[in-house]
Parts: sequence; C-alpha cells; structure tokens
Amino acid sequence: MELIKPGTKIDFVGKRRIAYSLSLSMIALTILVFIWRGGPNYGIDFAGGLVIQVKFEEKQALYSIREALKSLQLEDSTIQEFEDKSEYLIRVTKPDIEMTQLGERVKQALVAKFGEGIELRRVEMVGPQVSEDLRQKALFAIYYSILFMAVYISGRFEMKWTLSIIMALALCSVTYVASTFGVNISWLIIIALLVTLGLCWVLKLKYALGAIIALIHDVIVTIGSFALTNREISLSTVAALLTIVGYSLNDTIIIYDRVRENLRRSRKQNLAKLINDSVNQTLSRTILTTGTTLIVVLALFLVGGPVIHDFAFALLVGFVVGTYSSVYVASPILLLLQERKEGSQLQYLTS
Repeated sequence: MELIKPGTKIDFVGKRRIAYSLSLSMIALTILVFIWRGGPNYGIDFAGGLVIQVKFEEKQALYSIREALKSLQLEDSTIQEFEDKSEYLIRVTKPDIEMTQLGERVKQALVAKFGEGIELRRVEMVGPQVSEDLRQKALFAIYYSILFMAVYISGRFEMKWTLSIIMALALCSVTYVASTFGVNISWLIIIALLVTLGLCWVLKLKYALGAIIALIHDVIVTIGSFALTNREISLSTVAALLTIVGYSLNDTIIIYDRVRENLRRSRKQNLAKLINDSVNQTLSRTILTTGTTLIVVLALFLVGGPVIHDFAFALLVGFVVGTYSSVYVASPILLLLQERKEGSQLQYLTS
C-alpha cells in the first residue's frame, strides 16, 4: 500500500536550514521554560515524598482543599486537579512531616470540611534516597540507550564495530568512575554526550553522528513539551522516552538503509540529491508507520485514563518529533562531514 506515488521530488535537504532553525528554537524554548520553572517538574518517583489521590462527589475549589489541610499543616502541598473529574492529587514533600497513616488523616480532614462521600483512591510514598537513586538510574538508562544505538549504527552502516565499541566502553568506564566520585549525574551525562558527538565527528562516524543528534533532539523536545504543559516527569515518562528513542531510530535506519543502497548504485551522484531521493522513496512507508502508530497512541491518550495519560502524551509528541527528526535532522547531518571533507580538500589544493 502506497499513500504517495513513486517519483516524488520534495526537496527535504534544501530546507534543512529552516528545519535546523526550528529545532534550535524548540530546544532553546525548552531551556528557557526550565529556567523559568526552576527545573523539571518531577513526579513522586523522582522528587520523593507522599502522593495522595482523593475523589470527591463533585468538584471542589483548590483553595478550599488547602484550607481543609491546614489542620495537618499541609496547606503548602502541591494539589493537581484531574481534567473533567472530581479527583485531586495531593503531593506532600515536607521532610519533617509525620507520614504514619497520613493518607487516612488527610481523608478525615477533608471529610470534616466537605462531609462524607470522599474516596481515598491511592497513597504512594517514596523516600528521598530511593527517589535520588531512581533519578540517577533513569538518566543513565537514557544515556546508555543513546550511546549503544550509536554503536549499532556505526557497526551496521560503516562497518566500524571495533572502533565504536572501544569508544562506547571508554565512555561508559569514565562515566561510571566519575559517578562514584559524586560528580553531578546531570552534568556528567551532558559532558559525556558532548564528548560522544565530538568523537563521532573526529572519527567521521557520520551515520552515528546523525542518529545521536536526532535522538538527543527528540528527548529534549519531548521533555520540553512536559515542561511547557507543566506535566510531571515520572518513571512512566522515562519508559516513554526510551520507547521514543527506539521508534525514532527505526525511522532513521529505514532512511539510512535506502541512502546506503543508493550509494552502492551510484557513488558519483551528488550526495544532497541522493539523500533527497532516499527520503522520497521511503516517504510512503514513513507516513504509514507513523500514522497507524499515532492512531493507537491517540486512543490511549483520549480514553486510557489518568494513569496512562502522561505516558500517551509523551508518545504522541515523541513519535511526531521522531519522524520529523529522521527526515529533517538525521538525514541532512550526513552532508556535514561530506562538506567538511570537500572543504579540507579545497583548502589543501589551494595552499
């Protein structure tokens, strides 16, 4: 089945500067939103504390719920209202509060103000040490997934398995050793990713370079959408990000496979035209794959319920952004090393 007939001539590569500007704008917006909000809005998994989900018979004003919690000295707790429901999520992060039977005490305080008919739906508690450990493991999971994807891409498309594996093992060792000395995990992974990109550039691993930049782009933009909509980042969000990494890479591999096949047929053809032809030849498959997947994810987002709502939202954003990055980010990146090589040759001939 083909939605798009063969022979399309859309100039994707010619619009790469517009795409780069759009991508940089989205990343810059993500950074600005994080600065404005004072960092990510972590869920109970990563922030620690206690989460209490209660259901009323009818909607209540948030300030009224805060007044009811004053007797427990919890009026400064974060209260989140579920859309179109009379359910509320109360997050307690006070380190010195007595947690014993706190859920029941919150219910009694609410019953005293609003009357009977209040249902205690969920009570979850995560200690600060556990939440910090989960946060570190989540960051490492995302970093290592991107790194080993780079190894796979380098080995499959450039047959540089040994070089890429040595690079990955060296980076993993340095990251592990640095983490044992108490180096901030976030900065450590950012530096490791920058070093990975630098090594891919120096070693001319052009396929890996394009894939890593596209994957980092997808993760940042998806997390930015959470910051922009003030959604919580939890373990389910990390699961969604890892799913997005795999999905986006699959899209990129489809295009890279076609680029490699076309290169074997005609090595003298202009690379920009060859990449354009490859993207156009796989466009129907890309649209069909993304479209059918988005239908399922959209159904989860609309009728899946509040528990899976944020997970489905991350997949919706990530799959769209992942398809965009495979076409407009990962593919044109292949031209960078080619232009660098041609520039070096020109400089040598004119010197």
